[in-house]
Amino acid sequence: MSKITDIDGQRFSFPQGWHVLPYDKSVFHRNHFQSFAGGTKALDLVAISPEQVLWLIEIKDYIRNRRSKKGTVYSEVAEKVKSTLAGLATARIRANNNDECVFANQAMSSRDLRVVLYLDQPRHNSRLFKQVVDPRTATKQLQRAVRAVDPHAICCGHGVKDLVMPWTVQRMAQGSSG
Repeated sequence: MSKITDIDGQRFSFPQGWHVLPYDKSVFHRNHFQSFAGGTKALDLVAISPEQVLWLIEIKDYIRNRRSKKGTVYSEVAEKVKSTLAGLATARIRANNNDECVFANQAMSSRDLRVVLYLDQPRHNSRLFKQVVDPRTATKQLQRAVRAVDPHAICCGHGVKDLVMPWTVQRMAQGSSG
């Protein structure tokens, strides 16, 4: 594994040949696009596989942090997908950071597009620790929300569905940083 990115207490390790950008932390998004049109949201990770598949990845940890936002997590992800794609399309032309400009150009030239919600939540619903999504319907609801972009979107993670993805995820000890 060559590309390692720490997001919200999760360590994502991508194989060699992958290009990975923590998009919501990118210079272009933070300094230019985030305030566009009253404010835009952004996905946590954008990754490009050697096969030129663009992976749009949102990471949620509802084991450590309870959900406080109104609306569904699926509509939130759909909004972030829309804003991130618009941001990447703009960054390929307007980004001042050359690496981000090249990455955005590669992203927008991809052959396929996948959306992933990596969500950690308690494995079992209880009064004290409620599940945010129903693991039985999570993937279908995400697919419905982002159907125009990826009708085969994936919802996976602890307490949802354990899937083998092209990358690995490791939960980091609380308080540790990468």
